[in-house]
Amino acid sequence: MRPTLASLVHHSALKLTVRAGEDRLDTPVRWAHVSELADPVPYMEGGELLLITALKLDAEDPAVMHRYVKRLADAGVVGLGFAVGVNYDEIPGALVDAARKEGLPLLEVPRRTPFLAISKAVSAAIAADQYRAVTAGFAAQRELTRRALTDGPEGLLAALASQVDGWAALYDASGAVVATAPEWAGRRAGRLTADVRRLRERPAPASAVVGGAEDPEHPENADRVELHSLGTSRRPRSALAVGTAAALGTAERYAVHSAVALLTLTTERSRSLYEAGLRIDEAVLRMLLAGEPDHARTVAGDLYGGLLDAPFRIIVAESVPSAARAHGRGPATGTGGDRLGALAEVVESAAARAGEAVLAVPEGERLVMLATDGGAAVAACVEYASALETGRPAPDPAGGDEDGLTVGLSAPSGPIAASAAYKQAEQALSVARRRGRVCVEHEHLAAGSVLPLLADDAVRAFADGLLRALRDHDATGRGDLVASLRAWLSRHGQWDAAAADLGVHRHTLRYRMRRVEEILGRSLDDPDVRMELWLALKATSAD
Repeated sequence: MRPTLASLVHHSALKLTVRAGEDRLDTPVRWAHVSELADPVPYMEGGELLLITALKLDAEDPAVMHRYVKRLADAGVVGLGFAVGVNYDEIPGALVDAARKEGLPLLEVPRRTPFLAISKAVSAAIAADQYRAVTAGFAAQRELTRRALTDGPEGLLAALASQVDGWAALYDASGAVVATAPEWAGRRAGRLTADVRRLRERPAPASAVVGGAEDPEHPENADRVELHSLGTSRRPRSALAVGTAAALGTAERYAVHSAVALLTLTTERSRSLYEAGLRIDEAVLRMLLAGEPDHARTVAGDLYGGLLDAPFRIIVAESVPSAARAHGRGPATGTGGDRLGALAEVVESAAARAGEAVLAVPEGERLVMLATDGGAAVAACVEYASALETGRPAPDPAGGDEDGLTVGLSAPSGPIAASAAYKQAEQALSVARRRGRVCVEHEHLAAGSVLPLLADDAVRAFADGLLRALRDHDATGRGDLVASLRAWLSRHGQWDAAAADLGVHRHTLRYRMRRVEEILGRSLDDPDVRMELWLALKATSAD
C-alpha cells in the first residue's frame, strides 16, 4: 500500500515526532517536497508532505502562521515536517497552534534526520507499492488468461469480479447482457443497457464511467461502474462492465485492462470464424435458391441445426440512402448509417439468446437472411422495423449518414420452395419501397387489397393517358362518359342497374357506351379492356 504519515512516524530511522493532527496520520503521502518559499502553494499538486526549516517565515507570528497553514491545508498538503535545530531550536508555538486549528498533521524532524532521508523513505515506499501492484497485476493477468482458456468468457468474468472485489458483465453488440459474475449482478448489469448503447456510438476503443447502478431494495449497494468497448474496428461489437464500490487501484486496473485485451482477442477471433462461416452461408443460400436443397444440406452439415428442415422465412433487407429519402424514394427512419449491420446484429443476437440458427448473407446494399418461422429472430426483425417506422427507440449504428432501411419478408416456406420464397421477399421489399414503408410481409399483401399497389407514378400516367380522350369529351359538356363508364363497370355491364344509378334511361346509357368505344377505339366486350379501364378509374379516383 502507499506510504502514510503513520508509516513514516513508525519508521525507526527517521525519528519523527507528531506535534499536531494525530488523528489524520492514516492519510496517504503522494510525495515529499522541500520548499522554503513563503507561499509554496502554486507549486503543490496535493497529497504532499511539505518539509521546511522556516528560513523565510516568521514562524512566531500567529497571524502569519494561520494564513500559511490554512493555504497549505486548502491546497491539499497532507502534512508539514519542521526541522528543528536549524533556524529554530523547537517548533514555534504559533505554528503548532495553527496546525492544530486546521487539523494539519505537524511532524517534528530532528536535526540528525536530513530531509533527503524522508524523501528516500517516501520514494522507496511508493516504489514498493507500485512493484506490488505490478506483480499483482501480472498474477491477475495469468489467472484471467488461464480462466479464459479453460472456462471461456464466463470464467474470465468470474476471475475478474474476484480480482476487483466487485462484479463484471459482458454485453453483446445490441447491448443485451450475455453473462455476469457473480450471478446476482444480472439485474444491475441489465440497467446499463442504455449506457452500453451510447458507448457503441463512439469509435472503439472507448470507455466511460457511469454513476452507481443503484439497487432500489439496497441503496447502500450503489456501484461505480466502468464500461469498456471490445473490438478493434470503428464500430464496437460488444462491451464489458465492471462495478466496484470505489475507484480501481493500480492492481485492479491491470486486471481490467487484461480482461479487455483478452475479450477483444476473443471477439476478433470470433469475427474471423464468423467471416469464414459467412462464406459457407453464401454457398448454402445459393444452393437453396438454385433448387438444390440436398446439396445445401450436405454443405451445411450440422451447422444450422434443423433450420433447413423446419418452415423458415426469407428476409431481404435493403439500405435506403438519405439522398434517396430526400427525393421520396424510401422511408425516413431516424438516425444512423449502417442500418443493415444493426439489423443483422439485432436478429443474430435474438437468435443466439433463443438458441436458434440464422443464415445471413450480405449482398452489397442488401442483406438476405433465412430464419425459423415463428422464432425469436423473425420477431426481432419485425420489432426492429416497427420501432424505426413508429419512431420508437431502436439500436442505432455508430456514425455515418442518416440511412434508412426497407425490409421484405416471405411467407413460411421450406427448402424445396426457397427460390419462390426469395421472390416473395423481393416482391414484399418492392411494395415496401413503393409505399414508403420500413417492413412489409408477403402474407399481408395476399390478405389485403390490390388497390394500394396502384399508387405508382407509372400506373397513374397510364391511367391518365387511357382516360384523357373521355375526359376531354366530358369537358365540352356533351355528356358524362367517365361517370357512365364507372357506373356500368361497377354493375358488371347490367344496363338497368347502371342506368338507375345514373338516373338516366338505359338507351341513353347504351348510347354513351357506344361513344366510349368509338372514342377509345376499343370494344367493351373485351374483358382485358374492361379490366384496364376499371383499374385506370381506380388509379385516378383520388384526383
